[in-house]
Order: sequence, then structure tokens, then C-alpha cells
Amino acid sequence: MKSVGETTFDPRIAVASVSSYGDTNKPNEEISEALERISQELSWGLEANGPFGATIPRGAKVLIKPNFVMHQNYGPWGMEPLITHPSLIRATVEAVLRAEPSEVLVGDAPLQGCDFNSLLRITGLDEWSKALMEGDNRFKGIRDFRRTTCTFVDGVRVAEEEKQSADRFVLFDLGSESLLEPITDQSASFRVTCYDPRLMAKTHSAGKHQYLVAREILEADLVIDLPKLKTHMKAGLTCALKNLIGINGNKEFLPHHRIGGLELGGDCYPGRSKLKQALEFVADQQNMTSSFTMGRLWRTAANQIYRALHLKGDRLGIEGAWSGNDTIWRTCLDLNRILLYGRTDATMADYPERRVIHIVDAIVAGQGNGPLAPQPLKLGLIFGGENAAAVDWVAAHLLGYVPERIPIAREAMKRFRWPLTSFSPSNIVLSGSLGAGPVHEVPEVNKATSIDYPVGWRSAARYAQNGDATERPRLVELDG
Repeated sequence: MKSVGETTFDPRIAVASVSSYGDTNKPNEEISEALERISQELSWGLEANGPFGATIPRGAKVLIKPNFVMHQNYGPWGMEPLITHPSLIRATVEAVLRAEPSEVLVGDAPLQGCDFNSLLRITGLDEWSKALMEGDNRFKGIRDFRRTTCTFVDGVRVAEEEKQSADRFVLFDLGSESLLEPITDQSASFRVTCYDPRLMAKTHSAGKHQYLVAREILEADLVIDLPKLKTHMKAGLTCALKNLIGINGNKEFLPHHRIGGLELGGDCYPGRSKLKQALEFVADQQNMTSSFTMGRLWRTAANQIYRALHLKGDRLGIEGAWSGNDTIWRTCLDLNRILLYGRTDATMADYPERRVIHIVDAIVAGQGNGPLAPQPLKLGLIFGGENAAAVDWVAAHLLGYVPERIPIAREAMKRFRWPLTSFSPSNIVLSGSLGAGPVHEVPEVNKATSIDYPVGWRSAARYAQNGDATERPRLVELDG
């Protein structure tokens, strides 16, 4: 069996075609067969123990990490382009159990406003999970990793804090080795939408960069990452690398952008804008107030400024929803480094501590204003690999992007302490349904020509983007 380090830096990606998800309430044989084909290409399986038989030692703990993000699509397009489809989750769990692990757990930390029980009910995962736990005591169910949930009432964030004990999480501080350190200033400029900036200032400052990771993640011998492929307003795309946001329990540990325009030292939007500076001030006041009266006042002021920006033709807003966002990729790559190298005592090892494999749901991917209002993009694919950076490089090609223009994909290939790769993009090779060879030479991977991109990421596409967005920017949670 290969060492963890050898598998972590494996640049091979396998692709399998799948026509549809089928009936959510029934096993999907086509998806199960696709997992088998990917397994054969990547040598994950054993005939007697299924597609993960050579990957999971007998008695191992396995954590499966889907992308749950939200219980509803903010647009009219439903759940298929929004979350990892339950058919893939079910097929993966059932295949893992064939390999004789000691326990299997599914877990994620979606948006704080996500109604987790509704999501499980809508997808049918609640009844399936209950029945499987009753029939096989190795399956431990589906866990919500969030410590805080919230709703918004009259513009005021109403939170339910400490829903789980702190001892179920491990507090890491990457300090000066964090990829956020080079852009950290003394003015507490990090932001995440709809959240009190004072809380984030406590977790991220010069020489201090903390993350709160669910202990079950770190105790797993194998983590199976099951992202949904989508375009993403802040990161350009969300796939294997971005999906690791969901291993963190509290939102104040997750910088997504920096306040101010590019000319003002921030990365929320290009240039500078007095209107946007005013909107940023109002948004901060709204996020910091606990008064419903003041919340309503600040919300009214924000709406008025939004109208003014909309009349001026602005479509980017103040949430870092463009290709100049230099923050979100750093947060995501920090979490990927912790997943690979982090120990349960909050220290970082010199070599990878656990095996992580990635299997991407791109049967129906998401396009447009992902991650929360994605439109369906029918690619009819599942693809997988051992290395998140290689997976995302292929994902960028499939979405019609130039990968070098997507910071999260480009920067994951760089060399830093606790690296994510040991190869260059030219070493990434495909096999399976789309053809074989280096990814940039396989025509079927590079044929996308009519994808709808977030406005701020059209410049990253391989082809010219026509048209414009018609909706005005909104302050919504975007940490999924």
C-alpha cells in the first residue's frame, strides 16, 4: 500500500460519465458503477471489498465530507446544482462500508442560516441515515459541525451560540505560516459577509491566524471529500479545495475578503468608491448592532445605497465577488493544509497525517451566481483523484476557465510550508470517459463554450462573455 505522502501528491484524475441521478430514494447503480470505474483507474479498490477496499485499512475511521451549503437555492433552480447529490452520498457510504471500516460518519458545516434538518428531510437523507444506522452500527449518521447557527430579524443577526462543546473541536493557529499573513494589516480589515468584524479580529491578526476544526475530521484515517462543482462569486469556482471551508466550526475563523477597494488596500472591489465605502460602514454597523431598531435603520440605509449603486451600473457589490479577491483562496488553502498535516493536539506535522481522496459531483454542476443561487449545468460526470489541487485544476478546465486566472487553483500549485502539491499542472493526467493524457491536451475537457459566470469572474473564462447581470448585489452569507 502506498504511503500517505505518495497518495497526497498523485496528479492522476479519473473521470466517469453518468447520465442522471435517478430516484433519490433508491440506490443508483449507474453512480455505483461510476465509482467502480474511477476506483479501477486510480487503484483504490479490491474486488472483495469494493471500490475503496485498497484505500481503507480494516478497522479504519472514515469521514465523508459533502457540500451541504444551504437548505434551499436562492434562485428558482432547486437543489440539484446546489449541494452534493444524496445519490452520490449514499453510494459512497455504502461502498465504504464494504471495505470493513470500524466507523463511517458524514459531516459538514453549512452556512449558519442553513436549516440542517430541513436539508436532510428534503433530500431524503434523514430516513436513509436512520435506517442505515439501525441496520449497521458502523455507520454513525450525519453530523452538523457548526457551533453557531443564526437567523436575521429586522436586519439583526440573531445567533444561537455554542451548539456544540468546544472540546469537539481543535483550535489551530498557523501564525506567521498562514497564507493570510502577507496581507494582514493592523486595521482589522478581514471580513466575512453578515458577521461582526470584531469577532474576526480576535482570530486573525498579525502573527495570529486561528481555525477551529471538527475533531472527527482529524481523528479520521481517511477523509472522502465529496464537493459539488460550481462557479463561485468569491473564489471563481468551488470544488475540492473550497469545500474544506466546511470542516471549520465557527464563521469568525474564516476571512473571505478585506474591506475597501483595491486602490484603498482592500480587495472587495476594483478601484475606489465613496458610495461603497459608505455601504461598507453601514454593513459593519448593521453586523455589530444588537438593537432591532438600529438594525432596521441600518438595513434601510444599506438598501438606499444599493439602489444608488445599481443605478450607476454596479454589479459587484462589496463582498469580494470578483477575480481580484486575494483573501478567500488563502483561507481555503490554510484549511487544506490543516486537513493534511494537522494533528489532534493542534500541531502541524512535517508529513501528511491522513489520506484524503476527492470525488466530485458534476453530473449536474452549478453555473451563474454560485454557490447559493446556481443554475444547473449538465456535465454528466463524476471525477476523482488523490490531490485537491489537481482536482480543481481539472474542474477549472471543465467550467471553461483558464486555471491560471483562478487564484485558488493557481496558488495551490505554489510551494510553501505544508505544501499541497509536489508537481506542476503539466503533470496532471486524465483517464476515463473523457479521454486520456495531460489535462490540457484532452479536447473533451476543454470544450465548454456557453457557461454563465458570476459577473466578477467573466475575465477568467477562455472565451468572451456576453451580457450582464440584472440583479443588484445583496448582502448574503457566502461561506459555503
